[in-house]
Amino acid sequence: MSDAATATPTTPVTPELTLYGIANCDTVKKARAWLTAHAQAYTFHDFKKAGLPAPLVAQWLQAHDWQTLVNRKGTTWRALDPAYQASIVDAASAAELMQAYPSVVKRPVLRAGTDLLVGYDPARYQSLLLPPAA
Repeated sequence: MSDAATATPTTPVTPELTLYGIANCDTVKKARAWLTAHAQAYTFHDFKKAGLPAPLVAQWLQAHDWQTLVNRKGTTWRALDPAYQASIVDAASAAELMQAYPSVVKRPVLRAGTDLLVGYDPARYQSLLLPPAA
């Protein structure tokens, strides 16, 4: 038997996936269901329970501007004092806000290797994680 006959076909290397969010968030539930339905193994980080470490927030702010990461339409933002809302004007103030109130982060955040997606968009997930249709 030749080596070619016993060789296994090469498969694309899929990036390590980490999904950040809150377990009871409906959008996070949709993202988790999509990943499961498409056989994408991932680690889930519930930042309401596990928190958001400063180095992680700093990495996110290098990949996306703070306006993308802070959900100013959600109930957590709306419950903040208007003076506090007005003080969120740059990446540094947004980082402090996200660490103090993790629920203010737009969800979910998906890290796929070096890519970072904010929010759930099935088309973006598909283009990033699934091979193109033949």
